[in-house]
Amino acid sequence: MGTWKLEVLRMAIYMAFPVGLFHYFNQPENFEEWVTKVKRETYPPENKENTLLLRKTIEEHQAAYQKKVLEALEASQAQIDKDKLKN
Repeated sequence: MGTWKLEVLRMAIYMAFPVGLFHYFNQPENFEEWVTKVKRETYPPENKENTLLLRKTIEEHQAAYQKKVLEALEASQAQIDKDKLKN
């Protein structure tokens, strides 16, 4: 362990570091450009063609899934009807 002067210096550093970071990162001019750039890369403006293509693909997928489920339900109902006729 060091002397009391070293301990005071360490305590000052431990307290000043988070306060300094808090002050720096609460100044919008320091990171506003960076945040705007990252936001534009992450969430680009919508392209109507891409949006329509995506919606069309989703609708096609849902229609195929609903058809598959309907066929499975009909097959299940046919099996139940067949079993009832046997009994």
